[in-house]
This record gives sequence, structure tokens and C-alpha cells, in this order.
Amino acid sequence: MSDEIDYRHRMYARYPSAFQDASPVFDLVAARHWGRAYRHYFRNWLPEDKEVAIMDLACGWGRGLQYLKDQGYVHITGVDISHEAAAIARQVVSDVRQEDVLQFLKATRDTCSLIIALDIIEHFRKSEILEFLDGCYRVLKPGGRLILQTPNGASPLFGTMAYGDMTHEWFYTPAQLLALLKNVGFAESQVRECGPYIHGLSSMVRWCVWQLVSGSLCIWNLAETGGNDNNVFTRVFLATAVKP
Repeated sequence: MSDEIDYRHRMYARYPSAFQDASPVFDLVAARHWGRAYRHYFRNWLPEDKEVAIMDLACGWGRGLQYLKDQGYVHITGVDISHEAAAIARQVVSDVRQEDVLQFLKATRDTCSLIIALDIIEHFRKSEILEFLDGCYRVLKPGGRLILQTPNGASPLFGTMAYGDMTHEWFYTPAQLLALLKNVGFAESQVRECGPYIHGLSSMVRWCVWQLVSGSLCIWNLAETGGNDNNVFTRVFLATAVKP
């Protein structure tokens, strides 16, 4: 167990600089470029009340925090295990905790209306993902929403995301993750592609090509299995659910 702890701590300590080429100075331009896409991906999922408490778990160097700040939310907390990431993210909002997310959730109760956790669940082992989702469920207020993002086990190019980071532990298909959220007690769960969206001429061309590609994959799935219970094929996907 000590070897596993040392392995993870070593990799996460310098995660932003070693794996993401992040600068020690927060990159506002890059963050807002990222935020333009996530304004589309998060559509209809964010609370109307700008005063609610929001947590960004595994916030990294803070681009999600900047997105929330730009949307007018004022009570934002970031959590990340990496001291490098926390130091950069504090340049966006002051309330950034350098903590293990699982330990943070254990010490927190129903105080939050939205939890965003992008690109974290694939870093957990099976026992840890249940602990994580149970913790999110406990921390959310009734009616609160959880938003996840993770590599897509149903994507034909799954390996480029799954094995592009040696700290990844487990992977999910959209159907599997929806079933897991239901098992924990969440309701109103749904998944969404992280693919091209139209915001200009070149993006319109990419969107049209992606419709052809994803449509072909749906036909392949239907021909092979006789059903079409999955139509999300992007390399990563989003999932959301609500605490009843």
C-alpha cells in the first residue's frame, strides 16, 4: 500500500506542469477559450441562482473556476490534491483547498447545490469511485446536481484518452456510468457528448462530419447488436444526475 501511495503522490504533486504543460501563472486566455466550449456542453445544467454554493472537485489549474466566475457565480470552492494546481487555481478564486477529494468529502455535509468533477473518476479504483459518488450524494442538497466528465469506453478511439495518462485506473461506458449513478441514489441522470458544436464556418464543417461519423457508428452498433442503447461516441463524455 505504501508503494501505491508514493506512486500517486509523486504523479499528482506535479501534475499540472508534468502532464498538462500548465504555467505557474494562470492563463486567462486559455481558460476562457475552454469555457466557450463548456458553455455549450453545460447548457441547461447550471443553477439559475448565482448565490448557491458550487464545488469544483479536482479543479486543476482553475479553468473551470474561471468559467463559473465568468458566469457570475460567487460562492465557488475548488479542491485539488496537487499543490501546483491549487497554487495556480488560487489566482482565480481564493477558496481552493489542497486536499485529497475523498478526505474532503468525508468532512463535508449537505452544503452544496452543484458539484462539478471533470476528469477525476477515471483516476479512482473501483472501491474509491463508490466512496466518491456516495460522498458527492451526501454533500449535495436535495435537488443539487452532479456533473462528471470521463473518457468514453464506448468510443472507437477510447485508447487515446484511456492510456494517455498512466494515473488512470478504471473506465466507463455511458450506460455503465448511468447505472452506477442510479445505484448510488441519483435521479434524472443523462449523458452528453463532448464533440463539435457550431460556432463558426469551420466548426460547422466539423459538426457535419461528426454527424456522419457518429451516425455510421450507430448503424454499426445496430447491425451488430440489434439495438442502439448507446449513441455517445466522443472520446470523452459528460454525465449529470440530481439528488432527489
